[in-house]
Amino acid sequence: MRTLSPPQVARLTELRHALHRRPEISGEERMTAARIAAELEDLGADRIWRDLGGYGVAAEFSGTEPGPTVLLRCELDGLPIREISDLAYRSEVDGKGHLCGHDGHMVSMLGVGLCLSVRPRSGRVILLFQPAEETGVGARAVIEDPRWPELRPDFAFAYHNLPGRPLGEIGLKPGHGNCASRGLQVVLEGKSSHAAVPEDGVSPAVAMAALMTELPALSQGGIGDEDFALATLTHVKLGEPTFGISPADGELRVTLRSLTNERMDRLVAAAQTSIEHHSAGLKVETHWHDVFRSIVNDREATDIARNAAGSLGQDIREMAQPLRWSEDFGRFGDDGAKAALLYIGAGEDHPQLHNPDYDFPDALFPIATEVFCRIVDDLLGQHPS
Repeated sequence: MRTLSPPQVARLTELRHALHRRPEISGEERMTAARIAAELEDLGADRIWRDLGGYGVAAEFSGTEPGPTVLLRCELDGLPIREISDLAYRSEVDGKGHLCGHDGHMVSMLGVGLCLSVRPRSGRVILLFQPAEETGVGARAVIEDPRWPELRPDFAFAYHNLPGRPLGEIGLKPGHGNCASRGLQVVLEGKSSHAAVPEDGVSPAVAMAALMTELPALSQGGIGDEDFALATLTHVKLGEPTFGISPADGELRVTLRSLTNERMDRLVAAAQTSIEHHSAGLKVETHWHDVFRSIVNDREATDIARNAAGSLGQDIREMAQPLRWSEDFGRFGDDGAKAALLYIGAGEDHPQLHNPDYDFPDALFPIATEVFCRIVDDLLGQHPS
């Protein structure tokens, strides 16, 4: 059985703390990627790809017999959130922090790389360190990289730590696991006027007031419903903070969320219809940001993960409902891989993801490493030492 030794756990813990000190946000992960590539070279990877879809890094560990390609994926990026903590290794970069646990995900996969000093018997393992997950562009950029056909997997696995659940508990959700989401930015432009004669201008205020009510009203159902939709107003700006000007400009932002990609298409169409209905006389621009596809966990891949965790004696939870938050791992399933995202508990009282005091629990990554190593062995076998 592949397990990390105490010195290896200590070394990876030290590395996670170093990564935690120097977070880089989506699209800026140059130094993080360089550090990961150097670690993979030290692990003796058979091949390394750099600058995949931006700053992505991938490494291959090959068996000697024909077999499937198994991709294990983690994320490189941090968040533009100021960390608030007394940790000795807290972020040294003002306004940025590893407050989602991607530093822990990275060392989990490097732990798998350590265990792959004994290569699989067949096929190959690809460890992918993906950029720009937090903005929803990273997985797509990797798949659109011209070198992607060299890596394209038959199976793809990843995990996300999940605060609020017991530490190390393995959550599994075949079928829809995470929502699709995207950010809608609506920019409205009219004509300013003196506040004493607003009729001589064209203010976006009336349109914005209507949209602030109508767009959130597109929400429907609960997370367990296939027709679930949620529209959350996140930002509004109208003109400048003055008293003498009837404003010309306005902006609002709404996050759209749905269980399925098909429902998202209908939600987008409904939002666009509402905008068109209320924007007469105004110049209107709509922009889309942070576009995430839904995650649909393949049942065979989920069963493989379940059997691996069960054989290790890990606590397993069959999740009754999908999660509202989004993750761009779903792109790999869309690309044809049998893909499954695991949800591993970070502690029942652990701070929530994206909280300013969040920190990945060091006790979690050896558990994740062991589960993913067992998945590899179950699919590809293990060479005799």
